[in-house]
Amino acid sequence: MNEKPLISVIIPTYGREEPLQDSLVDILKQDYPNFEVLVVDQTLKHQTEIEAFLTEQAAAGKIQWFRLNWASLPGARNYAVRRAKGDIVLFIDDDVKLEPGFLTAHVKNYLEKPEIGAVAGRVFDRMKIADTAQGRTQGDAPYRSIEYLPPQAMDPGIAWYYIDLVHTVKPQEVLTARGCNMSFRREIFTKHGLHFDERFRGSAVREESDFCLRLRQTGYKIWYDPEACLVHLGEETGGCHDISMRSLQYQLTFYHNHFLMGLKNLTFSQALHLYVRLFDCHVLGRPPCHKSGSPIKIFTRTIFYTLGFVKALGTIIQSPWNDGQIYTRLDKQIESL
Repeated sequence: MNEKPLISVIIPTYGREEPLQDSLVDILKQDYPNFEVLVVDQTLKHQTEIEAFLTEQAAAGKIQWFRLNWASLPGARNYAVRRAKGDIVLFIDDDVKLEPGFLTAHVKNYLEKPEIGAVAGRVFDRMKIADTAQGRTQGDAPYRSIEYLPPQAMDPGIAWYYIDLVHTVKPQEVLTARGCNMSFRREIFTKHGLHFDERFRGSAVREESDFCLRLRQTGYKIWYDPEACLVHLGEETGGCHDISMRSLQYQLTFYHNHFLMGLKNLTFSQALHLYVRLFDCHVLGRPPCHKSGSPIKIFTRTIFYTLGFVKALGTIIQSPWNDGQIYTRLDKQIESL
């Protein structure tokens, strides 16, 4: 890999307007000299001014703008990877704020450590920043920081309750990355043939965790670099939110995706630990979830938990004849015409 490898910055987008434009402005201001930007746009119709902005940037060759008539986050990732030319493939969300050195911070890890196959960047969530500011105003404890994650953060069964890529301040190996700020060596997709599993539905929660667990089987490490940081705005509409987070469909896909990740990647013992913690946190509402302990709500969440497991089990049973890559297969059929 040369000193200035080409980076393919991939931005899947759905139903976003001003935040998408602002994210692109920040990317195009990067001080790194060798990158391309691929926008995989699943929004059927933009506001007039956003449409004009995207058209102008594409005509000027500053972005590659791909418009699709279907919505799938893992499908959009796969679509862009097949078109990316970079030695490094970097994914960000369509509602982020970046400093000019963001790309440089990702790249240096690949140049310094050949054993690294992926870089997980630090993510400052807007809501957590707001909570911290409020706490300081009220005289609470200062913003907490973590130097090194506990050993449990490398246990695939329970890691998801110990991985903190918000407050951690020291570079270190991690189990997974967050989908709004993660990069990979290109050969992860080419030489090792990995792709994002399009069976992760709805908000696609855990699709990046599933991918990272399979990546680690190649022998490559995932490295967390707090200098590769961004602010994630976490807009309530658009992005992955093709369905309301309060909807029945969202609840069902949320549990389906967790169970699917476990059934695909974990040993029986690891999966059991995951499912127990999932029930304790998301069904019973215990910390760190802090959900309502109302008997009716617990009963309702138990139903979705059970249905999610049954649905995920059905997904696994169908795997020999249905790998779920419907959007990838559709794209390849269109390309062959």
